Amino acid sequence: MSKKDKSHSQNSGETEVEMTFLEHLEELRWRIIYALIGIVIGTIIAWIFIDFFINNILLLPAKQANFKLQNLRPFGQLFLFFEVAIILGLIFSFPNVVYQIWKFVSPALRDSEKKYISAIVIFTTVCFLIGVVFAYFVMLPLTLKFAAQFGSPEIANNFSIDEYFSIILSVIIGAGLVFELPMLSFFLSKIGILTPTIMRKYRRHSIVIILILAAVLTPGTDPVSQILLAIPLVFLYEISILVSKIFQKKT
Repeated sequence: MSKKDKSHSQNSGETEVEMTFLEHLEELRWRIIYALIGIVIGTIIAWIFIDFFINNILLLPAKQANFKLQNLRPFGQLFLFFEVAIILGLIFSFPNVVYQIWKFVSPALRDSEKKYISAIVIFTTVCFLIGVVFAYFVMLPLTLKFAAQFGSPEIANNFSIDEYFSIILSVIIGAGLVFELPMLSFFLSKIGILTPTIMRKYRRHSIVIILILAAVLTPGTDPVSQILLAIPLVFLYEISILVSKIFQKKT
């Protein structure tokens, strides 16, 4: 019987055998290894199709905004391709990473709650993907269009490929993580830190923080992109209150 199984096994169907501190560390080590294996596999898949991802997906917003991109470093594109492959590997393996996290914390859950781990992983992944899609199809086109058109017509806007991909990837990943707000609300409510009453009480403060967060995540000074990100964040905050309320009813 593995250490994980031992932590879940029960004596006479009532007493749960707890893991020791060293066994928890061993379990954490294996969960990290499993997560890293998933990231490596995702990176390899991304590298195999790297030309497709870069030319047909990541460079598409630049083409639509009439960006003129240039590489300023020797072997710059090679290192850039490696960086993009690793980040794509992280995105592809996101469900596995979330699964490993929840499997690690599952001993602290009730038996009736453990069966929802798969649903939690799916919901977390869907929230992340919705954020990625929103950033790619809504935020980035408007942001890049603003960047391309702003300034004097006498000055050519030739953008560094490194800066372009930095904006693209940071906005996509940032939006994906921000869209995890309902899941964060669920987790904090689960451990008793967050309640619907607290979230309602500090709603106005949260809206101010959301506006600041939207300004930070949105590159440049385009107010349209900031508003486009702030609106779904406010909506997600209201959903998070509902999530916290549903959980509170079950306690």
